[in-house]
Formats: sequence, structure tokens, C-alpha cells
Amino acid sequence: MNNTTDRVPAHVAIIMDGNGRWAKERGLERYEGHQAGVNTVRTIVRNATKNAGIRYLTLYVFSTENWGRPQEEVDMLMELLCRSIINELPELKEGGVRVRVLGDRERMSPKVNEHIALIENDTAAGTSLDLLLCINYSSRDEITRAIRRIAERAAAGSLDPSAVTQETLETELYTHGIPDPDLIIRTGREQRLSNFLLWQGAYSELYFTPVYWPDFGDEDFEAALAEYAKRHRRFGKVEEDETL
Repeated sequence: MNNTTDRVPAHVAIIMDGNGRWAKERGLERYEGHQAGVNTVRTIVRNATKNAGIRYLTLYVFSTENWGRPQEEVDMLMELLCRSIINELPELKEGGVRVRVLGDRERMSPKVNEHIALIENDTAAGTSLDLLLCINYSSRDEITRAIRRIAERAAAGSLDPSAVTQETLETELYTHGIPDPDLIIRTGREQRLSNFLLWQGAYSELYFTPVYWPDFGDEDFEAALAEYAKRHRRFGKVEEDETL
């Protein structure tokens, strides 16, 4: 049986998928789907702050692959991000939510980086929930960058290659100091991780739902948490009664 503390995931990560298809099925423009998705973010963040067991919530906001979308859509997404930061900042501060952004910031515009700095600085004192936003994020790129930094240290003579461990690599990841996700949720029918937290999600429980992100509400979130509570996590090990 799971321990009581295991029944609520301390870290929930979500691939927020289905905004475009949600809009298309309703005869709307894609940007209207993304706008509707912002409302869902607000709903789920509120839910997570009220759930005493959840300490970290990670949202896959914008992947490195998303730069391949039409420029008009990319520009709209960046503008929506900036506008959302301004609109949501007061409630996040009041709710004690600390926001951190994970990803490569070099390709993002000065305006976007200014807004990211604003929300990170203004919510730094939050203690109720860590909200991690993956923006211009790619797990393969994250791991590649980590390996490159380790190689540079080894080449400089400050690190013995034979001393490299999993912990060495983890210290170079964006998520250094953050526990691995217990539960990864993906909305919108697809059943894949799409280059999201591949290292960190090695033993995460996965939950896929056909519900598009704009329609994903409190009941859907609670259903995912309830399913997680039923899971028996072994982390690759065998229980004593299974060896008999």
C-alpha cells in the first residue's frame, strides 16, 4: 500500500496541449484557444495552492520546437505571455506563489525577458507554491547543455571525468534543487512527453486525458490526482511480497 504522504504528488508537471484544436472545433482563431488556455492556468494554479500536498507545479508553456510555428502565432504567444504576467502578478503575489522560469532565455526578446525578470523578482518571497514555467524549453537541449558544461569543467582540469555521477549532471540542469515530478499530466488526447522533463520524469507517474487544455478544470485535475493516489510507485524496485 502507498503511504499517506505518497497519495498527494508534491510535484505536478503538466503538458498543456489542445488549445489550437479546441479553437478549431469551435470555429475560432488559434489565438482564442491560447487565450482560453490562460484561464485554465489560473484555475489550476488556484487549485494547487489550496492543495496542501502540492509544493511544485510545472507548466510546459513554450517549447523550442514552437519557434517553428507561423511567426504571427509565435508573436501572439509572446505578447500573451507578457500580458498574462502583468495581469496575474497581483494574485500570484497575494497567494504566495513563487514563479521561476526554466529554459533558454537567449532567444527571447528583451521585452519578454524583462517581464520574466519582473515576475520572478516580485514573487521571490512566495512560500505556498513554486510555479515553474518552461519557456523555450527542450529537455534534450537541457541535457546537452549540462553535458557541455561538465565537459568544459573536465577540460579545464576542475573535474575528474571518473568522478562524474548522475548527481553531477543534475546540478547542471535547469531544475537543480527541485524534486523530480511525481505526476506528469498531458491534456489534449496525445500520449507522449514531447521533449518535456525526460531526465526528471524517469519515474514519474503519467496521466493522459483527451480533455483539451481550455476545458481542463478542477474536476479534471482532481481526477488526475485521484488516479495518482491509486498508483503503487516502485521506482524500479521489487516489493518483498513480490519476491516470494
